[in-house]
This record gives sequence, structure tokens and C-alpha cells, in this order.
Amino acid sequence: MDKEKDGVPISSLREITLLLRLRHPNIVELKEVVVGTHLESIFLVMGYCEQDLASLLENMPTPFSEAQVKCIVLQVLRGLQYLHQNFIIHRDLKVSNLLMTDKGCVKTADFGLARAYSIPMKPMTPKVVTLWYRAPELLLGTSTQTTSIDMWAMGCILAELLAHKPLLPGTSEIHQVDLIVQLLGTPSENIWPGFSRLPLVGQYSLRKQPYNNLKHKFPWLSEAGLRLLNFLFMYDPKKRATARDGLDSSYFKEKPLRLLDSHGWGRLCNPGL
Repeated sequence: MDKEKDGVPISSLREITLLLRLRHPNIVELKEVVVGTHLESIFLVMGYCEQDLASLLENMPTPFSEAQVKCIVLQVLRGLQYLHQNFIIHRDLKVSNLLMTDKGCVKTADFGLARAYSIPMKPMTPKVVTLWYRAPELLLGTSTQTTSIDMWAMGCILAELLAHKPLLPGTSEIHQVDLIVQLLGTPSENIWPGFSRLPLVGQYSLRKQPYNNLKHKFPWLSEAGLRLLNFLFMYDPKKRATARDGLDSSYFKEKPLRLLDSHGWGRLCNPGL
């Protein structure tokens, strides 16, 4: 149980406060707050969505097409842009926290770890974001969290949708860092100023791996698609793509063009149709 204020868990208060501020087609809508017989029994009534993407990926008979992936990712990016413009970091972006209606509308959900932030940024605990989607600066102990941690997770989600499986399924923090290095090469001060001063760098023995293997991982992906993935996976958080950068990517302007949000999604969300 989190610390409480007047009997209400602080985490619940934070989530409710944030959700009451948010109104966007690609963010889950808080319809009502219901309090049970005790203050700690709080129920959030959300707008209805038929599926979450994790369940859909697991149960759908055929993988998403690239056009469908583009449609999904664009919607998540729109929601992220809205959050970041309103000084909110989600801090737990992953496929199971992305909901989809039967018309293909994607909504980001679960704001239990989300935080409003101010400039300059205040320190926050690095123990956020589900391991497979956790940015390297978090794994290396930074207490300075920016919207860039959401963008790293966005890269993991894009890659997962394209590959039809998680990109970096680490079993521990050490394993997670090693998977990142295998994929993107060994970080250094040259490409990530301040890297060597991160609190936990000394706890990892990083393999010497000079190559970026994204093209090997996605040999069929266009140059524009690879550029977007690389931009989302920049080691240096200050150089990493923003949500606006993602929306402006030429990847979404080339063929196959994104599937229209309301076209052809019913059978995916309801395979029995």
C-alpha cells in the first residue's frame, strides 16, 4: 500500500489528478471515480476499449501489417505529444498499456506511474518503466527523467509491432543492458556525453560491441523506418527523437501508407467475426 493522504493512496490521487486533466482521442478517458465503503476502495471508470495490444498480439490469427503498425504508432505518438506538451511523462509505456477499440482507435492507459514535471527537472526514482521498455539511462541509475524515457519505450513498441515479438526481453537489469549493447553497440562519451558519470555504470561490465545491428534485425525495413528506429534508440536522451519528430518522420509518408483508423479493424479485435 502506498503512503496515504486522508486515507487515499497517493498513487491513486496522482493518477486521478492527471486523468482529470487529460482530454485527447488517444488517451484513455476517465469517466467516473467510484469510492467504495472504505476510502482505499477506489474504482476508476474508464472509457471502454475492446482489447489491449498485448492480448491482441498474442491472440490475433495473423500479425499486424506494416500499414496497421503505422496506424497504431501514429496514434500513440499523437497521445505522447499531447502528454509531453502538458508536461506529463507516462513512465510505463508498453503494449499492454495501449488499448484499442474495435474501430482501431488506440488509447494510452495506466497512468499509475505517470508524473507531471517542471523545468528544471526534479530527481525521480529510476525504478520505473517495465524492464523490456526501460531506457538505458534509467538502467544506469539516472535520477533525471525526461520525456525521452517514453520515447525509448516508443521505439521498443514500434520494433515489437514490426517483429511480432518483444525486441529486448531481458530477464534482469544486467541482461537488459547487455541486450541493448548487442543491438546498438557499446555506448561511450563520444556519442553520449555524461555516460561515464551515471551512478551505476561501474556496476556493469559492458561488452565491446562496435556495431549497430538494427538493420540486421530488420533487413526488410525501409531506410526511413530504420532512421526512425535509430532516432528513437539514441543513447543520449538529449538527442533522442521527440513525439513531434516521430510524427514528422518520412516513414509514415511512404508506402505502405497507414491503414485508416476505422478501416478493417473489427476482425482483428474480434477474430470470431
